[in-house]
Amino acid sequence: MSEKVISILGSTGSIGTQALEVCQAQGFEVCGLAANRSVSKLEEQIRLFHPKKVCIYDESCYEDLKQRVADCSVEIVTGMDGLCELASMDEATTVLNSVVGMIGLQPTLAAIEAKKDLALANKETLVTGGKLVLNAAKQNNVPIYPVDSEHSAIFQSLQGNEGNKIEKILLTASGGPFYGKTREELQSVTVAQALNHPNWSMGAKITTDSATLMNKGLEFIEAMWLFDLQPDQIEIVVHRESVIHSAVEFEDHAVIAQLGAPDMKIPIQYALTYPARKPCPGKRLNIFDYPTLSFAKPDEETFRCLKACKEAIRQGGILPTVVNGANEQAVALFLDGKISFLDIGDLVWSALQSFDNLDHFTLQDILETDQKARAYIRDLV
Repeated sequence: MSEKVISILGSTGSIGTQALEVCQAQGFEVCGLAANRSVSKLEEQIRLFHPKKVCIYDESCYEDLKQRVADCSVEIVTGMDGLCELASMDEATTVLNSVVGMIGLQPTLAAIEAKKDLALANKETLVTGGKLVLNAAKQNNVPIYPVDSEHSAIFQSLQGNEGNKIEKILLTASGGPFYGKTREELQSVTVAQALNHPNWSMGAKITTDSATLMNKGLEFIEAMWLFDLQPDQIEIVVHRESVIHSAVEFEDHAVIAQLGAPDMKIPIQYALTYPARKPCPGKRLNIFDYPTLSFAKPDEETFRCLKACKEAIRQGGILPTVVNGANEQAVALFLDGKISFLDIGDLVWSALQSFDNLDHFTLQDILETDQKARAYIRDLV
């Protein structure tokens, strides 16, 4: 058995497939794989990595997958219960949670309760359940290793600086495909244009979130929880080249940054091998490819999702769950051609203004609020 045994939730997505490349390069055993409904890709992964158990989240895909891998000795589970089983497998030393959206929260808590090291690429886990998740992690003595390139950069910049006071975080943003555009110019944006990200290759939901800057709003909230910060300690910086992945300013005003090529294998691997650094299948940064680096402030009036996220976490309570649920529903409607690009931010802002806050809440409260926020958006449309 290898030193690390990994269970990957979201194995057929962008992060999951790159994580499997890292596992191959490092010789890590893969005991569990979970996908939403990508049956053919999951079949390929089963045959290549021979996991003990897999989850196909969409139950309607179960029979198809079962028939395809009938010759393989693998257990197949489905739904949320299945995801939580994958997150708490006895064999796993580390769980990588890279599912997209709110469905990631319960498996995160399951992994923590099973005392598994957690490599976290699911933003919604901390956006909606930050306090619950961190309390559970503390009680179970479970480390959370960030996988997002920005949060990994912050985490890496903090190494050797434990105990030194953070003045602020510089959280970088590519600006997405519509940087510098006005609301008027964004009136007729198509789905194809929104999915044409300049630097990163990601799934449709996250790429849309990057175009609206919702992704950066979620990362703003996530950074507060991960690094125990106040909102005024985080500054978002639009950095088009995506070379500086984020930076930390300490109280002596020294700024330490992590640089690298825009390649997710680097932060994925660091989360899986921490504290060791090992040869990586990711791209090498050639600094001479970037003779200039640019920095700018984000436009929160045009990209209202970012403004909504910052306001939600300033007020705290259940409101980050409201904006997250509203956004997930709005993005789904946009990708289906039901609403315009600018409608996404307007709808998220409307939801934020329309819900009463709740300071003390349970997992059930989070799940119910998420559903109410989605229903609110559907009713408006």
